[in-house]
Amino acid sequence: MNTQATAGLGARPAAVKDGPATVALMLGVTGLFTSVAVVGGALGVIGVVLGAAGLRTARRTGIGRGKAVTGMVTSLLAIVVAALAAFFLAWYANRTQACYQPDSLRQYAQCVSRHLSKT
Repeated sequence: MNTQATAGLGARPAAVKDGPATVALMLGVTGLFTSVAVVGGALGVIGVVLGAAGLRTARRTGIGRGKAVTGMVTSLLAIVVAALAAFFLAWYANRTQACYQPDSLRQYAQCVSRHLSKT
């Protein structure tokens, strides 16, 4: 019996790891969904770093480049949306800071409407 032919029967092929690219993609998508709550910005930063690591791994192994690029793009979008959300929240808080101690929700709504209609 040929030993070379039987040696390969029980052997498993070497697994190619694209872990950083996969995690970057997951963090990018999760960061994009949570970026309105500003949490996505931090996830996006981690996703960009892991996406870059995934690109280095893909350059070496040839596997996972698409996931790494998609992870980096979605992570960058998450960072941009989180920055815009933080800017909007700061602007809103600045414009309506006089309304923070209302007696009722109706007074708060009227105060906010009055402050936001000013130009």
